Amino acid sequence: MEMQQIKFYQTGTFTVGNRLLDETQRSVQANMQRTNSLNSGHRACQGCGEALGARYAIDAAMRAANNQVIACNATGCLEVFSTPYPETSWQIPWIHSLFGNAAAVATGVMAAMKVKGRRDVRVIAQGGDGGTTDIGFGCLSGMFERNDDVLYLCYDNQAYMNTGVQRSSATPPAARTATTMAVGAAPGNTFGQGKNVPEIAMAHGIPYVATASVAYLRDLEEKVSRAMTARGARYIHILVPCPLGWGAAPHDTIRLARLAVETGLFPLFEAEHGEVTHSTPIRHRVPVEEYLKPQKRFAHLFGKTPAVDTLARIQAQADRNIRKYRLMDERRHG
Repeated sequence: MEMQQIKFYQTGTFTVGNRLLDETQRSVQANMQRTNSLNSGHRACQGCGEALGARYAIDAAMRAANNQVIACNATGCLEVFSTPYPETSWQIPWIHSLFGNAAAVATGVMAAMKVKGRRDVRVIAQGGDGGTTDIGFGCLSGMFERNDDVLYLCYDNQAYMNTGVQRSSATPPAARTATTMAVGAAPGNTFGQGKNVPEIAMAHGIPYVATASVAYLRDLEEKVSRAMTARGARYIHILVPCPLGWGAAPHDTIRLARLAVETGLFPLFEAEHGEVTHSTPIRHRVPVEEYLKPQKRFAHLFGKTPAVDTLARIQAQADRNIRKYRLMDERRHG
């Protein structure tokens, strides 16, 4: 089913009342029958984007798979705040893997379900950017290469937040972390390092790859639902701001997730078998400064002497994404 085009009735906002939509088109989170797979009572920080991302994604996957889902979870923030022994906030079959082997464990679960003849049971692997782009990268690539029937969800908060905000290969250029301090001639994280895992996933030619943001709930749910209709290896990379690690106000989580998209720094797109099939146009393009200023991890760029050259390089990165993924509607913005 094609996603219904939504008109925004509340001027100046990005919201729309679900009562204005047909029931079949309402978001999973607006439905009283949602599974609440990640339930209340967990110990996430205020404004935790990862808690929102996991709740949205798994609930959507449960609806798409008729509640037949098993999740394998890498060590990290999501695992730590949701399952402090002997408690758990998960209401689905849930397995805690090591930091780096969630994709391999999920592959094993998938193989077991296949042997048991349970093709109705779908398997999800999930982890943060550290357990995905760094420590678990080899297992993830192997899962892609074998085209295992697993959906991998990466909740990207752009650093190792659970262990003290150290740099990961998803940390953006110039960002301050505990291991990329705001000192020296080029403070913050170095330009030209890191990995673009969605593009690496595409290079494996797997059936489905997408990026998503917690600020775009319907888009996120639609992509998860679409991924659950496919077989083989699938990958969704979800931006989940971390107030603690980003040095941002808890109430700004959704705002920052939206600004990352509107600047072009985090493009939203889908790909099938290595080819981009759809990208989400930017409705209101904004300069990168609007996204960077509310975050203390970029505060060194806005001191008494603003880092004009660094800001220009970050803006150029956003501009390249806009051109590459065709994020601007030329008829509207040209």
